Amino acid sequence: MPIEPPVDSPRTLPDAFAVLSGASLDAPIRPLAGATDLLVQITGEIGHPPARLLDLWHLEELRGIEVESGGLVIGSLTTYTQIRRSALCRELAPALVDAAATIGAAQIQNRGTIGGNVANASPAGDTLPVLLAMDAIIVVASGRGRREIPAAAFWQAYRRTALAPDELILNIRLPLLPARDVRFRKVGTRRAQAISKVVLALSWRDETDATEVGPRVWRDVRLGLGSVAPTPIRARATERVLEGSRPTPETADRAAETLAGEISPIDDVRSTADYRRSVAARVLHRLIREAGGW
Repeated sequence: MPIEPPVDSPRTLPDAFAVLSGASLDAPIRPLAGATDLLVQITGEIGHPPARLLDLWHLEELRGIEVESGGLVIGSLTTYTQIRRSALCRELAPALVDAAATIGAAQIQNRGTIGGNVANASPAGDTLPVLLAMDAIIVVASGRGRREIPAAAFWQAYRRTALAPDELILNIRLPLLPARDVRFRKVGTRRAQAISKVVLALSWRDETDATEVGPRVWRDVRLGLGSVAPTPIRARATERVLEGSRPTPETADRAAETLAGEISPIDDVRSTADYRRSVAARVLHRLIREAGGW
């Protein structure tokens, strides 16, 4: 067992930034939230073992769920259990609640945080396709100031993010768009406590026209996926098929075929590339048919 790295436990955000001011690409400091992945990181099973840890658990500034300026703002230290129990999340982001409910068991949900899921940058992160489908903004900061990063630009490569070495995630902002529907699905080996083989979130807004009969036209379509690429991704070619279409069986056929050709999953210990490609297409097909009432 490797020697455990030293740990800093600041009590205020400025203190945390002061510690991180000495971080660099050559001497990184690993921020720590719920610590649900810490053991595999210390042992080097995921990347290089951290040389130093920054324990964020006591920073109350990074907790909380509120509506602010037309968005649902979730602090980075908000746990999955808090998301599941939040009346605001259940009302305004039910797909995120669904995703949080699929992560581990109660012990993991009590400690694991949404900011940790975002920063960990696993391609199988269950909340991440929902954030992509909802056009989330990742708000980050350091002693140099703060900035906002669209979720679609945040995960840059396998387990690599747009965060600078001295930056922390403050919160995640979910824009609240009228009449937006978001659906979430996860496929794993078991119904619970399973790492995703395929995870998918689809969002759209119905184009309003009270004179229309049958399914309405979809606008602002977003399709986020995990476990089918080195990072969580938006399936933009499939989005273009769905944009301006109606959720009919024919649309479902075209979109599923496009998605199967668009993604490039891999074979690994959890699944095969062919299985992931087939399942992703079938899940999308079912979601579209369900939305259209078919």
